[in-house]
Amino acid sequence: MNSRQATTAIHLTAVLFGLTGIFGELIQASAVLITAGRAAFAAATLLLSMIRAGHRPVWPNRHALPVLLAAGVLLAVHWTTFFVAVKVGGIAIATLGFASFPAFIILLEGFLFKERTQAYEWVVVGLVTAGLVLVTPSFDSSAATVGLGWALASGLSFALFTLSNRKAVGLLPARELACWENGIVALLTLPWCLTEFAGLRPLDWLWLSILGVFCTALAHALMVTSLTHLKARTAGIVIALEPVYAILFAALLFAQYPSARALAGGALIIGAIVWAGLQRNTAD
Repeated sequence: MNSRQATTAIHLTAVLFGLTGIFGELIQASAVLITAGRAAFAAATLLLSMIRAGHRPVWPNRHALPVLLAAGVLLAVHWTTFFVAVKVGGIAIATLGFASFPAFIILLEGFLFKERTQAYEWVVVGLVTAGLVLVTPSFDSSAATVGLGWALASGLSFALFTLSNRKAVGLLPARELACWENGIVALLTLPWCLTEFAGLRPLDWLWLSILGVFCTALAHALMVTSLTHLKARTAGIVIALEPVYAILFAALLFAQYPSARALAGGALIIGAIVWAGLQRNTAD
């Protein structure tokens, strides 16, 4: 893969991530079932790809296992709360609320890792907060507001998941790490929704398989591969465009059009994330 192909791959990754909310809307099932099905299909795909490549995952050692379990729990919470946000508040609200996770990472890194927060990072936190205020349709118990609350929970849990992966990433190869984490998510969520699978339509099984295989396993593989030629922060700037793709797909497929105020808030959030990435690249 050359640099141009890596850039194409990371944009395709952003598109696949943007489709996640679309499948959450299409699949007629609970958020827990969607999470369990997505994780099971992704884990199976990653396992088969490793076996085909001649690599069999080994049982994690005593240092890796607690980190993997923590990451798996946080990933399960992240996906479940995100799909609840999609069901309750709609795709745009869910995606824009989740896009707040970089601000949570900035705050949590300073608190948990005692890392010095740069001045521009505080600006990012302020801009994301202002964007979320604009995205919030009202401060009552409307469906959109409740959905945004679930989306913020999704962003917070993803931030914690990302930070937990800082410890996990050096313990196992990336593909094996993703396989274990998806497997843990499946094991955690399947007991809560096993009886629901019998009621799934054939079309729902198709959407679930696409969500797990393409929007999860393939997206992860593309992102990891692209990082061999791109800086992680450059990739992060492109991934920040995920809400743009999600909102576009939601408008085209479901006629879900966010308000002008929500669009302004979304532009503020995405702009802040992209600007932060550019600042880090300049600092490097």
